[in-house]
Amino acid sequence: MCGIFGYSGNKKTKEAIFNGLKRLEYRGYDSWGIAILNDNKIHQYKNIGEIKKDDNLAKLQDGTVGIGHTRWATHGGVTTKNAHPHLSSHNEFTLVQNGIVENFDSLKKELLKKKEKFTTETDTEVIVKLIEQELVKKKTLKDAIITVFKRLEGRNTIAVLDSKSGKIYAVRNGSPLVLGIAQDGTYLASDTLSFSTATNKVVLLDDYDMVEIDGKNVEIRNVITKEKKKMVIKELKHQ
Repeated sequence: MCGIFGYSGNKKTKEAIFNGLKRLEYRGYDSWGIAILNDNKIHQYKNIGEIKKDDNLAKLQDGTVGIGHTRWATHGGVTTKNAHPHLSSHNEFTLVQNGIVENFDSLKKELLKKKEKFTTETDTEVIVKLIEQELVKKKTLKDAIITVFKRLEGRNTIAVLDSKSGKIYAVRNGSPLVLGIAQDGTYLASDTLSFSTATNKVVLLDDYDMVEIDGKNVEIRNVITKEKKKMVIKELKHQ
């Protein structure tokens, strides 16, 4: 089981994401990574093995919005390149994914015919390349994500960090995804345990829910019906 963790708010993000990923360790992983937006540029750190601090992580630029991921290798071996997040070609966005793209082979063949070049062995990079192609058609990143997500077969949940707007977009299908609503901002994760020290106010997302996060501003829509959904906040009894 891979793990997703994200944060958007008014406090420093690197420590929050690192601690969130540590609390997702129980899900199992062989590699991990963090992406943080600073001055409209995405800065990333990725590594294999144990989630621990080192000099390169210490040098990672900090900010107030970012996403992180713990990976179990499926498509492609355990390498830093294959670890998430996966950055787009022009640093426009970066993406993490839980699940398996079951139509990965056909989608990759389609992209190879269009002369797309791949730097990893993952099915996740296929999602990135497909979104890039939609952006060429002058679509917004949000619309590009929706178009591509509908093409993915299997249980897939993704989170995307946008370098231009500073927003996090995430869509759930199969693999769990929840929000944590705190005084300092909004948390996004695979489970409530990962942010339980920050807040006990949670929003449970359903399959095909797309969440758009900009600090404490949150919008939820169903990507199939396009219907905007009311955010229902529940208070957990445990912290």
